[in-house]
Amino acid sequence: MSRKIRTIAAAAAVAASIGTGAQAQTALPPEQAVKSVVLVHGAFADGSGWRGVYDILTARGYRVTIVQNPLTSLEDDVAATSRALARQDGPTVLVGHSYGGTVITEAGIHPNVAGLVYVSALAPDVGETTGGQFADIPAPPEFVIETGEDGFGFVNLEKFRIGFAGDTTQADAAFLRDSQVPINMDIFGTPVSHAAWKDKPSWAVIATEDKAIDPALLRHTAERIGAVQVDVAASHVVFLTQPEAVADVIDAAAKEALAD
Repeated sequence: MSRKIRTIAAAAAVAASIGTGAQAQTALPPEQAVKSVVLVHGAFADGSGWRGVYDILTARGYRVTIVQNPLTSLEDDVAATSRALARQDGPTVLVGHSYGGTVITEAGIHPNVAGLVYVSALAPDVGETTGGQFADIPAPPEFVIETGEDGFGFVNLEKFRIGFAGDTTQADAAFLRDSQVPINMDIFGTPVSHAAWKDKPSWAVIATEDKAIDPALLRHTAERIGAVQVDVAASHVVFLTQPEAVADVIDAAAKEALAD
């Protein structure tokens, strides 16, 4: 099947699955090729935010692995993701959130990767950088990063909730704010050397209320890489606040990624 036809078919599959995901599957059909999922977090966070998506997908029969990026360099984060991919026993859907999209763009050339899912994420081309993605469509003013003398950045404490997690509770936003994982800001200037989306089918979750990455940039990115787009009314942490919607897209990608 051509990529264009596959994309149309995948969009239909996503549309059919959204809203029905509550009927969890306890086992995947034996003929389904993709049964593994690897989840990659972005900057200022760790993998624990994927818990809701993890619970839904494992209940549906998937083997789910969560990467813990050190956020010390793009090379280190790609290496962490590649280690996780090497532990999979078959075709895998690789999922990245935010800066994690850059990581899966680089690491997604791994032979175990059957498809890519970008969750409010960036997807640079070869030679492009994470920071360079914002040249024409900058981050919204609500999102403010503060860089320390050691070159590591945190999201501004006062603006954290509105810029990063606007649809969470005050308590959850406070926990995310106070458990931030700083990122080496040099990462945003590191060019990628591979663009897996050129060869692997891709899906994109567009968080329509995102205040960290402008939804216009998310749409532009998804269109450029030819991804199936699914809108979800949520903040930047859509994977945390709308885990079922995100899990449904991943589920659809797993069912469609290797379709002939």
